Amino acid sequence: MVKADKNIMRGFLVLTYVVIISMLIFLISSSFSYLNTGADRSKMLHTEVKKAEVYLPKMTWTDDGNEGRKLDLQTLAKIEKDYLNAWYVKHVAYKTNQIVGIDDYYTENARKNIIDFLTQNKAQQISVNATTLSHQPNIEFFSEDGQLIVLKDENVVEYKQLYKDGKLVIETTETANYKAILLLEDGFWRVRHLVKEQVKTAEKVVRTKAVSSLNMKGINYYPQATPWDMFGDQFDLEIIKNDFEIIKNAGLNTIRIFVQYEDFGKATVKPAKLEKLQQVLDAAETKKLKVVLTLFDFYGNYDILDWTLTQRHAETIVSTFKNHNAIVAWDIKNEPNLDFESRGKENVLAWLESMISLIKSVDNQHLVTIGWSNTESAHLLQDKLDFVSFHYYDAAADFTQQYSNLKAKINNKPIILGEYGQSSYGGFWKPFVGSEQKQADYYQEMQTVLKAENLSYLAWTLYDFEDIPSSVVGNRPWRTNPQKKFGIIDKDGKKKLAFEVLVGKIQD
Repeated sequence: MVKADKNIMRGFLVLTYVVIISMLIFLISSSFSYLNTGADRSKMLHTEVKKAEVYLPKMTWTDDGNEGRKLDLQTLAKIEKDYLNAWYVKHVAYKTNQIVGIDDYYTENARKNIIDFLTQNKAQQISVNATTLSHQPNIEFFSEDGQLIVLKDENVVEYKQLYKDGKLVIETTETANYKAILLLEDGFWRVRHLVKEQVKTAEKVVRTKAVSSLNMKGINYYPQATPWDMFGDQFDLEIIKNDFEIIKNAGLNTIRIFVQYEDFGKATVKPAKLEKLQQVLDAAETKKLKVVLTLFDFYGNYDILDWTLTQRHAETIVSTFKNHNAIVAWDIKNEPNLDFESRGKENVLAWLESMISLIKSVDNQHLVTIGWSNTESAHLLQDKLDFVSFHYYDAAADFTQQYSNLKAKINNKPIILGEYGQSSYGGFWKPFVGSEQKQADYYQEMQTVLKAENLSYLAWTLYDFEDIPSSVVGNRPWRTNPQKKFGIIDKDGKKKLAFEVLVGKIQD
């Protein structure tokens, strides 16, 4: 009996030890994950400004006014870097009401003005969240000793949000000219004076294209073996070409594909990714398939201090492919309204509007839309878009009413159904809910309505998938398993009943 008690006690101690060690490992790993993800740039140490690309407004230099010593390209690059860093740390200071980094990029006299401004804002519970989107600087004078620069910066586009007691009270976009004096101190070009001249409120005018109707009958596409990783290490052009052949033979004319912000290199887009995208677009053109190209998949920050980074990303991709014949439209973002609650509706809409304006300034030929997740949000920003796109996964019987409600909010813009479909999953986690027959019945009902409404559509999706990345719907099996079976072709390559319905209705 005593021996048994000792064994029980020994087992209890071992179990307690294991639990404590497990908890420690969990806490350490959680802390590590927190420290390495989701950092707010406004809270970064000022030393990080020197190491990372954190601020990349569009810079267009002119050199017609320089008097004095001649500038070499290396010096000019250093001036640009320090000048932009000065803008960045000032934006961070105005957002946080802290002076981190100001010492490195402003002289003592200039720092006093900033500190006075911050003291006043802090006392009144005011913060300013701002960024500049473009600059046109011109060095008017560079001293012979290489220690002083007089710089004129014209047509600076600056977006601002002013918060009082944590609430947004003013949002504005300004265009202004600045005069700056920079001194070389301790290896930094520090701002001595920065004076704003000739301020005007920028007009938020975004020209849209007159589109009477659209004729999209298509599908959202990922290769079966690499869902949500189409341009990764397992990229296989031959598989994609074969899939495009299946899509074309099914009578479809459009595909929707996705570019992920981080996967493509964020602000500095990777040439290898652009090459893979080029191959996909060329393959689509060969099969006479039009492409709706969705940007910023899996991006969800919208922080104003990051706007310049996302603009450089979009500018690179859009300028590279703006003349490609396969592209029919740019889809700015997939389901951004799902971020309203976590990121703030005003922030999301402001970012979207700025991105629409940028893309239209780079490419005035192709259409621009946003892939809203439902009919309730799809009317937003319609005056800036060329057509309205929404997604629908509710009951087919409710579609007509919801679509009617949306149409009542839309002012003379074409509408497309950018995603719709139903899973055929009816296994352990959702027994008796889905089946191939129920999926086919859903498509039958939806296709009848879409044909009656003459509504363009892009079904979700071509294939069932073996694995779903956790970043898509998490790890819960009652969510991942249904997500695997939205395809109209199963994991073994067999065409499901829904495929025949979709093809049949198209060929009618």
